[in-house]
Amino acid sequence: MLSPLTHPVYRHLFLAQVLSLLGTGLATIALGLLAYQIAGADAGAVLGTALAIKMIAYVGVAPVAGAFVHLVPRRTLLVALDLVRAAIAMLLPFVTEIWQVYVLILVLQSCSAAFTPTFQATIPDVLPEEAEYTKALSLSRLAYDLEALASPALAAALLTIISFNWLFAGTALGFLASAVLVVSVVLPSPKPPERAESARGRTTRGVRIYLATPRLRGLLALNLAVAAAGAMVIVNTVVLVKANLGLSDREVAWALAAYGSGSMLAALVLPRMLGEWPDRLVMLSGTGLLLIGMALGSFAGGALPTLLALWFLLGLGNGMALTPSGRLLRRSAHAGDRPALFAAQFALSHACWLLTYPLAGWLGAAQGTGATFAVLAVVTALGLVLAAMVWPKEDPAEIEHAHEDLLPNHLHIANTGGGQRHQHAYVIDDLHHSWPGR
Repeated sequence: MLSPLTHPVYRHLFLAQVLSLLGTGLATIALGLLAYQIAGADAGAVLGTALAIKMIAYVGVAPVAGAFVHLVPRRTLLVALDLVRAAIAMLLPFVTEIWQVYVLILVLQSCSAAFTPTFQATIPDVLPEEAEYTKALSLSRLAYDLEALASPALAAALLTIISFNWLFAGTALGFLASAVLVVSVVLPSPKPPERAESARGRTTRGVRIYLATPRLRGLLALNLAVAAAGAMVIVNTVVLVKANLGLSDREVAWALAAYGSGSMLAALVLPRMLGEWPDRLVMLSGTGLLLIGMALGSFAGGALPTLLALWFLLGLGNGMALTPSGRLLRRSAHAGDRPALFAAQFALSHACWLLTYPLAGWLGAAQGTGATFAVLAVVTALGLVLAAMVWPKEDPAEIEHAHEDLLPNHLHIANTGGGQRHQHAYVIDDLHHSWPGR
């Protein structure tokens, strides 16, 4: 699984991702504690609102960024966004009002909405072979999981000697280190779209490809299920541990570490699993684990060991459901459309979080965590059922289809060599507007 790290460009990008994520993880914990300091038992509602603002930035900015990133050198863009994020992180310890948190989160996450899809779309260009790219996806998932494990552990250790506000300094250092590593490599130039389009057309192209591809419609439904379970963990862990169980900041960190360790286990076993099982089966199975965990959620408030075990199960399901998504995106578009498609995945998946974050926060504050588990379990089940319905079991890369609207001498028909009815790797583009048979 480590072979992609022998590629020097990818190695630097991976290290940049790890350091950036470590800083972000410290900020997530510090933000939850900051919300608790400002709002007390209503911290879930404050954090849910802050995270909803984050999702609004992601949904609104990512498609626009994905449409125009090919106009700016990737390295310049990524470094500039890292520097802005570092500056914002340094301001967070000084906030005293809830509205100040909301404003800074909006600016910070608008930068992340441009950074993350650009970064993700770069990796397939750096590692064009599918086997290496699959391993890179697992390494990326592992990086997220190590962050979820290491950040809480590091935070728990730091909180014994410093106040939580100093954790934001770690966030800034993570972004600065990421910028240095990105500067140290030469990134491949982004490929322009296949044809010129209006600004509106470029902005919506990724979403149009996404929603016209059955496997990606299934991925969207899985995103909803993952967001329902994940929102419960991220928004209400601090409430479950501190308000319900009466424990300290360190136990909040350990609970989040249990969630990360489950997801990390999934990342470690997925390269071999995906070599034997289809993506659809792996991802649906992971979502099934999420549903089981959410259904058992009413027992989460009984004792810390029970909560840790449940969070581990949810982390395992999360890793299985999410890690292969890059493979689906890679095979569903031409290279020139990948930035737009990755941006569409970023925006649409976070639209799901935009729904579930405030639901987890506000419902938890109003009705308690038991009712919140029940409602979000229903949302998880809905996502799983929809994914199984819209993502066909048979999902070949090459599909036989006909071009009744093209002349026999059209370049596309000549290149495929199969006449007006032929077979090739099928993706939505300017010549293939809809999925065959659908």
